Amino acid sequence: MLEFLYNTGRYIWFLGKVFSKPEKWRIYIRQLFLEFEKLGINSLGIVVIISIFSGGVISLQTAYNITNPLIPTYMVGLTTRDSIILEFSSTMLCLILAGKVGSNIASEIGTMKVTEQIEALEIMGINSAAFLVLPKIVAFVFIVPILVVLSMFFGISGGYFVVSVASHIVNSENFIYGVHYAFQPFYVTYSLIKSSIFAFLIVSISSYYGYFTTGGALEVGRSSTKAVVYSSIAILVANLLVTQILLS
Repeated sequence: MLEFLYNTGRYIWFLGKVFSKPEKWRIYIRQLFLEFEKLGINSLGIVVIISIFSGGVISLQTAYNITNPLIPTYMVGLTTRDSIILEFSSTMLCLILAGKVGSNIASEIGTMKVTEQIEALEIMGINSAAFLVLPKIVAFVFIVPILVVLSMFFGISGGYFVVSVASHIVNSENFIYGVHYAFQPFYVTYSLIKSSIFAFLIVSISSYYGYFTTGGALEVGRSSTKAVVYSSIAILVANLLVTQILLS
């Protein structure tokens, strides 16, 4: 309990240091575009692949479990759409990105810490926390909703291809009708809000564990593991709270 309170207090102090006024905006903006590419564009491939196959699996499971003839087949498209928009493309995708992006951030900053590169930045009068972390937070918070929208598109498209084009389990017109049926635009807004919050948690928690790494290469690995574990837990807790607030 004391360790939890200690880490919580230090995390809040760390965020205060991260969001302090930058010394030179031009340097931060240049770093921001580098983070867009490193954290966002480099994650595009895994987002597309996972979304397509997950959408296909969701649609197949739904189609094979609808055995009652009274249930219309367009429910396969509706269920696939809602499952992907409400949960997969926001929560599950961010849990996957927590493993990819979170471990990368923690190991990168942790390596800089144990090799005393962060101390060198501080000696030069640079706020190391803000310089290293703030561009990552801004870039990821902006890029993740875009990845989520792409995930929604490819997930639903993957479901359509599997059950309507490849296996012909559900008629194409029925699947597309189910995707359009009773659509709630707020579900997309809800998913984008969630993903932005999750993106902030992933980067800030991973950066925190990397920034306070002490020791050598072994401790960098431990910091990466902690970053993934605790950011995943934070995502699950935040998912519960945000869902209760926005959908209640």
